[in-house]
Amino acid sequence: MPLARSLALRYQRSGEPFDDLLQVASLGLVKAIDRFEPAREIAFSSYAVPTILGEIKRYFRDRTWAVRVPRGLQEMSMRVDRAVAGLSEELRRSPSVKEIASAVDATEEEVLEALQAGGAYRAVSLEAPSGRTGEDAATLADSVGVQEDGFDRAEDRATLDALLEAVSGREREVLRMRFENDMTQADIGAAIGVSQMQISRIIRQAIQRLRDAAEGERQTA
Repeated sequence: MPLARSLALRYQRSGEPFDDLLQVASLGLVKAIDRFEPAREIAFSSYAVPTILGEIKRYFRDRTWAVRVPRGLQEMSMRVDRAVAGLSEELRRSPSVKEIASAVDATEEEVLEALQAGGAYRAVSLEAPSGRTGEDAATLADSVGVQEDGFDRAEDRATLDALLEAVSGREREVLRMRFENDMTQADIGAAIGVSQMQISRIIRQAIQRLRDAAEGERQTA
């Protein structure tokens, strides 16, 4: 058990209950005892250590990450965490990326990636307060989202495109000039060579066809 405890302490990290880690390490110890073969004539600790560490690493990989990241990156993140803790105590300040990279025998890019991956370790509820406390306190959800009406516009546009199949090409062009280009009926008539009265009649007929098509779609739905 002292061996299991020492290995659990090695992997203790902020926010992870030590009792949980000790329990996992103890489970690894039990598995090592069950699988150990004295006939091989090796020290029990030599066999138990990798078995216990494997159980602890599996626990971190499968149970504690809010967002799944590659196994190698998870292990690098834990190595970086331990190095940061040790260097901070030794140097009495926060270590630089270069110092961390030297401690874990990795490149600075790998250290930066591991530090970034560490953000996937814990998830924070969107209902958590973002600052102030009280009944009117803003939550994280208030700062990460806005009302987006683009989806509704896209859906309306798709519906309109389908309904426009119910009118002729000439009627479609007149509707486009009137409602998209905001042209007057007189300007539209002059553009296509008909009277303003004819343009008015074309628009009324086209709109009525669109209404009939929309009603048909509604009944079908």
